[in-house]
Amino acid sequence: MALYDVWAPEPSRVRLQLDGTVHELARGDDGWWRAPADLDRSPGHRYGFLLDDAETPVPDPRSLSQPDGVHGLSETFDATTFAWTDSDWKGRPLAGSVIYELHIGTFTPDGTLDSAIERLDHLVDLGVDLVEVLPVNAFNGTHNWGYDGVDWFAVTENYGGPAAYQRFVDAAHALGLGVVQDVVYNHLGPSGNYLPQFGPYLTDKHASTWGTGVNLDDAGSDEVRSYISDNTMLWLDTFHVDGLRLDAVHALVDDSPVHLLEELAIRTDHLEAVSGRSKWLIAESDKNDASLVTPREAAGRSGAAFGIDAQWSDDFHHSVHVALTGETTGYYSDFERLAALEKVLTRGFFHDGTWSSFRETYHGRPIDTERMPAWRLVVANQNHDQIGNRAIGDRLAATLDEGQLVIAAALTLLSPYTPMLFMGEEWAASTPWQFFTSHPEPDLGEATAKGRIAEFAKMGWDPSVVPDPQAPSTFTDSKLDWNELATGRHATVFDAYKRLTALRRAEPELVDPALAGVAVDYSEDERWLVLKRGSLRIAVNFGEDPRELPVESSAVLFTSDASIVSGRALRLPGHSVAVVR
Repeated sequence: MALYDVWAPEPSRVRLQLDGTVHELARGDDGWWRAPADLDRSPGHRYGFLLDDAETPVPDPRSLSQPDGVHGLSETFDATTFAWTDSDWKGRPLAGSVIYELHIGTFTPDGTLDSAIERLDHLVDLGVDLVEVLPVNAFNGTHNWGYDGVDWFAVTENYGGPAAYQRFVDAAHALGLGVVQDVVYNHLGPSGNYLPQFGPYLTDKHASTWGTGVNLDDAGSDEVRSYISDNTMLWLDTFHVDGLRLDAVHALVDDSPVHLLEELAIRTDHLEAVSGRSKWLIAESDKNDASLVTPREAAGRSGAAFGIDAQWSDDFHHSVHVALTGETTGYYSDFERLAALEKVLTRGFFHDGTWSSFRETYHGRPIDTERMPAWRLVVANQNHDQIGNRAIGDRLAATLDEGQLVIAAALTLLSPYTPMLFMGEEWAASTPWQFFTSHPEPDLGEATAKGRIAEFAKMGWDPSVVPDPQAPSTFTDSKLDWNELATGRHATVFDAYKRLTALRRAEPELVDPALAGVAVDYSEDERWLVLKRGSLRIAVNFGEDPRELPVESSAVLFTSDASIVSGRALRLPGHSVAVVR
């Protein structure tokens, strides 16, 4: 496969328009159309494909650059000419790391990859190991969460394009930060998706939340699977990314003998072996099924095993959120008692075959806590979904005091799992993070706004307060205000986050992945909880009143309140946390 070649079994004729000149392509038996070998393939040329008798060219499905947007011509880009400085970089293992999730468009005022580079020092100071970037592939419009992408190989020009992306990854590695790229393979955005004109990228065989499913097991699916697999290698190999976060893999319906996820895991492991750099995959799944992260060689003993390295666990978020806020509407209702948090901290999933009142069915499967290392679950007290999919995109900082925010941080950073922070939570950012779009098509914008209101019906939220996703202010209001960082309670919370990440690095027991060694004591009535990690105790008072906990200690390693001291018992003020030995 060379540049200007394209897989297009659907049309009967394919021509290449290159810098205004049209060239006929030759069709092979495999559905690939091949361009003449003597065409200029150097960087900077504009091109597109004319399908059948069409007079308007459409972009290359594998385009690396779309300077004029998803409806414009593609541009040739040579990713091999970048002068990387990370030759000594061997990657970052996921085990033991702290992840920081950010959205390029709202991370800085300028909302570009180059401006994000200027803030990477902040992440080093915070004690972060990995930067997880929300999707950056090309979408229609000027701003978006990133999950409406249609050109999966192209970095959106809104963020600076592919060259800026290379600069970002290189700069992160220079500071010792790994990069995780969020990718979406379960659907395509509603505007600018030309793939069905080329071939059977979609199928009616499987439906999804977004409509027609991606074709992973129907006629022509081999090339579609290769398209996805090659895209993972673009990020992991060509762009030097350390890991991928795979969006909503439960929507990747695949009845093939080898599931796409297993295929991606195999190829990622191969790249790791030949490159000498750590490479891994994280999956988002709402199935609560550890077979996703079970090593493939354990398939015989454990049943299905996909070999993905880690997966998100929403149950952790829900149990922490409810313990701190008392909110029990919608899917929070099952997590009302502290017993839910105890179960999540010791057994990984709350719903592990239990009844889910929100889903109205039994949900999940138990984790083998004797065998599965805890770092395979990625947890957060806030993330882009759990903030942005609230009615007004409000963070915990909008309703909780400093002590409660530090409790959330301590439970996340000192749990046995892989912790992930969402941009701005480390300083109790006052800005919301709302759902924003910029669909140029009025009908899409209207449909999106109505869809958001319908989604909130089961959560019991007031539809009248939901901001219009299409309003420019919904996007600009979601940008972080970096001027807050050094002021008031923002500085206090930031200091606590830094002390917690430092403690995590200093105490091996806090990164011990053995779930079998984790224990929890708690009082439902008095609203306190003690998480036991080896010789360490993370003691939490969720209530407003002071409590004396039956915890004997010889040293205090961390407190959210200066009045907490070691002794035969531990007296905690309301809304406070301490780590003792």
